[in-house]
Amino acid sequence: MTHRQPNLLLKEKSPYLLQHAYNPIQWYPWGEAAFQKAKQENKPVFVSIGYSTCHWCHVMEKESFEDEEVAAILNENFISIKVDREERPDVDHLYMAVCQALTGQGGWPLTVILTPQQQPFFAGTYFPKQRKYNRNGLLEILPQIIHKWNEEPQRVINSAEQITEQISSRHLGQKQSKEDTINSAILHEAFKRYAEYFEPTYGGFGSAPKFPTSHNLSYLLRYYHKTKNEKALHMVETTLDAMYRGGMYDHIGFGFARYATDEKWLVPHFEKMLYDNALLAITYLEAYQITGKQQYATIAEQIFTYVLRDMTDEQGGFYCAEDADSEGEEGKFYVWTPEEIKQVIGEQDGAWFCQLYDITEEGNFEGKSIPNLLHHTWSEFASAEGTTVENIQQRAEQMREALFHAREARIHPHKDDKMLTSWNALMITALAKGAQVLGHSQYITAAEKAVKFIQQHLMDEEGRLLARYRDGEAAFKGYVDDYAFLIWSLTTLYEVTFNPQYMELAIQLQEKQNELFWDEQQGGYYFYGNDSEQLLLRLKEIYDGAMPSGNGISTYNLARLAKWTMREDWNDMVEQQLLSFQEAVSKYPMGYALYVTGLDFYLHGNEQLVIAGDIKGTDMSKVQAAYKPNTIMAHAPNEEREQWEKLIPIVADKQSIHEMTTYYVCEDFSCQAPTTSLEYVLTKHHKETT
Repeated sequence: MTHRQPNLLLKEKSPYLLQHAYNPIQWYPWGEAAFQKAKQENKPVFVSIGYSTCHWCHVMEKESFEDEEVAAILNENFISIKVDREERPDVDHLYMAVCQALTGQGGWPLTVILTPQQQPFFAGTYFPKQRKYNRNGLLEILPQIIHKWNEEPQRVINSAEQITEQISSRHLGQKQSKEDTINSAILHEAFKRYAEYFEPTYGGFGSAPKFPTSHNLSYLLRYYHKTKNEKALHMVETTLDAMYRGGMYDHIGFGFARYATDEKWLVPHFEKMLYDNALLAITYLEAYQITGKQQYATIAEQIFTYVLRDMTDEQGGFYCAEDADSEGEEGKFYVWTPEEIKQVIGEQDGAWFCQLYDITEEGNFEGKSIPNLLHHTWSEFASAEGTTVENIQQRAEQMREALFHAREARIHPHKDDKMLTSWNALMITALAKGAQVLGHSQYITAAEKAVKFIQQHLMDEEGRLLARYRDGEAAFKGYVDDYAFLIWSLTTLYEVTFNPQYMELAIQLQEKQNELFWDEQQGGYYFYGNDSEQLLLRLKEIYDGAMPSGNGISTYNLARLAKWTMREDWNDMVEQQLLSFQEAVSKYPMGYALYVTGLDFYLHGNEQLVIAGDIKGTDMSKVQAAYKPNTIMAHAPNEEREQWEKLIPIVADKQSIHEMTTYYVCEDFSCQAPTTSLEYVLTKHHKETT
């Protein structure tokens, strides 16, 4: 890099913005100063949105944003803004909706050109410097836009206004009438759509590229649990098995990459995201609960090993992501040659390991090999060797560990070490679920430490959530995802620990979320709060992309909290939420897994299990570990009963019998006779989960 004066991004905390601080482009961060300058100079605004571990963002920077010719055009004719989509998902959601409306697709880097009034009139994703990959380059596009801006300004403004009007009519939900009813058929229609798009050979839905979208799989597990439709379970297991066997899974260091570029899940874009690994851990744990297959539990444990080893800050928060690139090459950190393997573990063991993990001289990625298990299952390989699966796995594990330590000496990919409330909350949920299902106390320790980190560093003095923490600074008023995901994690933690303080905080946050984000007119939650920067449009997101939507999670949260608290107003909000988005969801239900999950709980979440009395020394893990997606659990302690009965009214009047731990199973507004028999409760759970 030549020695240049830094631009304004040097003052930012975002790793992504800091990556561009020495570009020759006079970048601004998103803010009033940039738009004020655009108005003063009557220039269009060039907005580039991405994130620090994005491979194609790096490509566009090298090709264009470090290029003096491109910089000269932008600096003379535009005001240029860089946005970290992970810090400012509100900006990203708005202009991604524009890009998808104009081009039919989206992705990062996201490129949008705006009027000084923030109205969009051009959008796309990655653009090269000059035409290639069958797409025009910036050197062709920018002069055309400059010409139109200077010669036909009113036409550009009219176009921007039309686009804005088009987008404003979307993502808002629909006002309900008294005649509207909740459509339970959506539950079955979603399954039909999943079955229609399912790819039977390697799993997943649709063709390459393939994304994990584990929330789709989690819904199918719920559907199987309720209907016993074997097709639903088959789709889940085929996908989970194939994702693990492919190269999208890091077989040396654990954890999943963001997505696969091919149908076999073999070749990923190698960046690893915290949210993917959190959501996938949850789904693998649920699959283990339903099937009892140890491999699913092992994969979840390996994900946690990766996150706690490589992605956890000493204060307890979790980092965002790791890059695809190292030393300027995509995947270099992760790929191997047979010679490299043999140098670490020897000729004989090396040849054995290479055969198992498909590491060949010709390679499967740019002349090197991504370790994968696509050509063998453990049992097939064991059978060919005339030994047991356990022996094969033990031998492979010893070699993997040696290779992992050797790989650690390589130059590591860049790590985005900012901590986001929403993504941290997803990992807290996963860890709490891990403790619940597997009984490992270290997962609860890590989850509780992360909650304390959020309370100490990502909540202001008034209890308002903030979105991002890095380098000692918390910034950006939290979005609906921050509230929804954290409430989900707190209620999950409550059901594992029965610490009522988690439920208390969840209820407080739900009340705050309702105050800041709820649409009183049409129902549903806006993406950013009424106390935040008001952008061109205030939209709602219900569609589940790589991550579940805040509205989808909120539907599920509210339905559950309404049961614990017995609050009719929250139950009414669930109904409004379901009706508001029902028309959009019914057109393509497989795109709204969390809405459908919330609908399923609203319709079928009728069982409560209340444990009264002292639970110390009681084997609660057996009750908690059962797959009961539509049951809520609560604890009625002997001490401070009045306080907790007020907080969680379903525990009221639930007394322990003869000072023994007592179980109350309630369903459809009535409770069975209390019992002190744990075996009875376990038998009931077993019958309903198998």
